[in-house]
Amino acid sequence: MTFDDGPIPDITEFVLDTLKQYNAAATFFCIGDNVRKYPDVFQQILDQGHAVGNHTFNHMNGWKSDDEAYLSNIELCEKQLNLDTNLFRPPYGRMKKSQSRQLPINKEIIMWDVLSGDFSADVKPEVCLEKTIKYTRPGSIILFHDSLKAAANMQYTLPRYLAHFSEMGYQFEALPML
Repeated sequence: MTFDDGPIPDITEFVLDTLKQYNAAATFFCIGDNVRKYPDVFQQILDQGHAVGNHTFNHMNGWKSDDEAYLSNIELCEKQLNLDTNLFRPPYGRMKKSQSRQLPINKEIIMWDVLSGDFSADVKPEVCLEKTIKYTRPGSIILFHDSLKAAANMQYTLPRYLAHFSEMGYQFEALPML
């Protein structure tokens, strides 16, 4: 289970509380500027034992950025995180091949196989839940967002999703970090 775009007060804290209820671990792909603005919320993620990955400093779109600016934005996020993580997720799930080839050798690009769709105002919460459950398989990497834009759908879907799979005996683990 992964969350992109936080940390954000209240929203990330809702995620953390919900994960705790189900003894679930997750990986948070954090935006460096949000870590800068909300260090206490970021610290809660770490204190609760979740994994953290780099999601650039400003949610930069690699396809719309030159390589130097994009790689500098990744490095700026890395400095803000101030911890060793090999996990990186490109915003929008896209980056240029030239950018991926220039990532530090220890960086692992982490994508997903189940996109919850929580960020879309066109997706009703019930549909978000139904589709996320439908496409989940053992070992899936699920993508939710701990952002203002996704809050309504995520807050409806996440507890129901966790309840559904917990009842089936699933466990939720964070991705391994360095």
